[in-house]
Amino acid sequence: MDIFNDLLKFSVVDIIDVFLVALLLYYVYKLIKGTVAINIFIGIIITYLVWRLTEFLNMELLSGIFGGFMKVGIIALIVVFQPEIRKFLLMVGSTNFKRRRSFFKQFSFLKTESIDETNVDAILSACTKMGQSRTGALIVFERNNNLDFLSSTGDEMNIKVTQPIIESIFFKNSPLHDGAIIVSNNIVKATRVILPLNNEKTVPKRFGLRHRAAIGVTERTDALALVVSEETGQISYFKDGEFIVFDNTETLKSLIKEDLA
Repeated sequence: MDIFNDLLKFSVVDIIDVFLVALLLYYVYKLIKGTVAINIFIGIIITYLVWRLTEFLNMELLSGIFGGFMKVGIIALIVVFQPEIRKFLLMVGSTNFKRRRSFFKQFSFLKTESIDETNVDAILSACTKMGQSRTGALIVFERNNNLDFLSSTGDEMNIKVTQPIIESIFFKNSPLHDGAIIVSNNIVKATRVILPLNNEKTVPKRFGLRHRAAIGVTERTDALALVVSEETGQISYFKDGEFIVFDNTETLKSLIKEDLA
């Protein structure tokens, strides 16, 4: 009967509260899905349940050990989940409102500026040509998360994306070929960018430093990354820290355009 009375007292604020908690849990799951962090998270839950069980059974020694661990749990969480927390804060505090602008862009009377769509065709044509000549390349597409903190590690640019521009940047004798480039709204905003590497031993051995950098930046931010292998000439696509499989260039083109939309 008490439960029924509590349900009757369920207000609009409670509904909003439940919705926001569900949204928060969804984003947390999205951040740790497919990563080692999900196993660590499960391990923490099991440790907490064991601690409660030892307390209930009056097992003082074990209860004291697990209790001491749980008391510093918040510090352990910050240390263990540092990459996921960083990505979550970047997601929440992003200063890049491209998606919001793209929403308002649908309404002509709210249109205040024109945003160029990234020329994916030109970039993929350049990647295909570079793959044939075994020219290594690493291209990062900026989305919601602002990548200015990465742009500052390289040379800031303001060049419109074209096939010749992409090829000339990654030409082996070019002073700009080393490192990654960041593309935002059809503009190359930075070259020679230093990206965070993924150091997980589970990364396939066929992936080199460019691939590890692509995994690193896409697992820490919502950016997308294209890699042209210098050894094989193959094009690889990365999103959310994962290697995305595609059948051909046309399929890849559709994937990138959909992810950038």
